[in-house]
Amino acid sequence: MLTKIDTAIKYGKQHGGFGIQILYPGLVLPQLNDTGLATIGRIDHARIKAGTLIPMHPHRDDEILTYLRTGSVQHRDSEGLTDVISNQKLMMMNAGANFYHEELVLEEGGVLEGLQIFIRPETAGLKPQVQFHQLQEIYSINQWRRIAGKGDDYPLQIRSNTWIMDIRLEAGSKTFLPEIVAENTVFLFYIFNGEIQVNGDMLLNSGESVLIGTAYPAFTALKTSDIVLFITQTNTAHFDGGMYSGNLQ
Repeated sequence: MLTKIDTAIKYGKQHGGFGIQILYPGLVLPQLNDTGLATIGRIDHARIKAGTLIPMHPHRDDEILTYLRTGSVQHRDSEGLTDVISNQKLMMMNAGANFYHEELVLEEGGVLEGLQIFIRPETAGLKPQVQFHQLQEIYSINQWRRIAGKGDDYPLQIRSNTWIMDIRLEAGSKTFLPEIVAENTVFLFYIFNGEIQVNGDMLLNSGESVLIGTAYPAFTALKTSDIVLFITQTNTAHFDGGMYSGNLQ
C-alpha cells in the first residue's frame, strides 16, 4: 500500500506571526473513522515570526515532540523547567494527566520552522515529564537517525508503540525504509522540505507525505530533502482522547 497525502488535506491556521498547517493523517483513510493513524494523532508544520510568544496553555494525554529546523525557542513549563530549543536541541513533552507550557520564539534565532508532533500514549492519566536531547549534528546525511520512540535505543522516549526518525537525503541519493520486524507496521514518510520521487513514479514535494503499509519502496531525492519518518502499528494499544492527539470525529 502506497497512499499519497498532499497538502490539500491539511488545515491551515494563521494568527499574526503564527502560522501552522495541520495534518490529521487518518483523514486519508476515511474508512478508519479516525482523524489519527493508530498512535499518530496530529502533525503541525509551523512557521512562526521571531519575537512571538505562545502563552502558557494546557496539554493533556499527549506525547508532544518539538522538532525544529530553523529558529530557537525559550521554553517554560509547569514542571519548573526552562531551556532553549533549537534545530540541534529537541524536546519531548509527555503531557500525561496535566501539563502547562509557554514558548517564546527568540529574536536572535529568526523565523521558526518546525514540527510539533502529537502522539497518542498507551493510556490516559500518566505522570507528566519533559525530556530534552542534544543532537550531535543538525542533519543526518543520507542515513536514518533515531529521534524518539519506545525503547532504550531512542534518545527521547514515547509512551506507546511509536518511533520517529529523520534523514537529510542529498540530491541524487536514494534510500529505503529502515528494516522493522513487527506485524501490522505502517510508515508515514513526511517531506519537511525538498522533492522526493517514490519508486520512479510518485512525486512528493515539501509538506507532502506518503503512507506505506506492506510495500518497500525506493526514495530518490530530486533535490536535497529533509524527511521525518513516523512508524506505528495498526493494532497497538493507544488512548485516542488526548487534548490534541485525540480523534476529532
